[in-house]
Amino acid sequence: MNVFSALTGHNLSQKILSRPTKPSTLLREAPRSNNPMSPGTVHRVLIQTTGESIMSLAQQVLTLAILAIPIASIAWTITHEEIFSEARDWCVKNSKTCRTVYERKFFYLFTCEYCFSHYVAAIFLVITRFKLLMPGWRGYLIAGFVLVWMANTYMSIFARLRLDIKREHVEISAVEKDGERGKNTES
Repeated sequence: MNVFSALTGHNLSQKILSRPTKPSTLLREAPRSNNPMSPGTVHRVLIQTTGESIMSLAQQVLTLAILAIPIASIAWTITHEEIFSEARDWCVKNSKTCRTVYERKFFYLFTCEYCFSHYVAAIFLVITRFKLLMPGWRGYLIAGFVLVWMANTYMSIFARLRLDIKREHVEISAVEKDGERGKNTES
């Protein structure tokens, strides 16, 4: 009898281990412990019941930081950059003039980086199957909201950097114009 059977009263691990599996989903032995709830035992039970290995917390944080970059990039590009300006202007117009609330909200989605990042994050979760802290739907839910938060943090940092760069360009232009005026008055 294993820990899963003792905790749930089901002998599901025998059913899972008796059917053919891919090498990546085979039971991996963790260090034995007398404590049935030790991390190694819980990890072994999760692999037996779900067929998936769990990433370490460091791997999850690194994956989170990396996945948030393309989410932020896509959301920012579609909602701010010049390449999508015509489509964005059309969406802005429709978000204000459509008759139903649902139509207005749908078109508004493409003008707001925060709103749009939720949908981009959901697509990335479907593609990558990334889960954070917990297996199953709870891991997807946590990962989705944390990815959106992280992507929006990246977009805020990027917006601040762009603002600082534009301000420096304006200051340089003003200094250059003052320098040209000074040369013209001296002549």
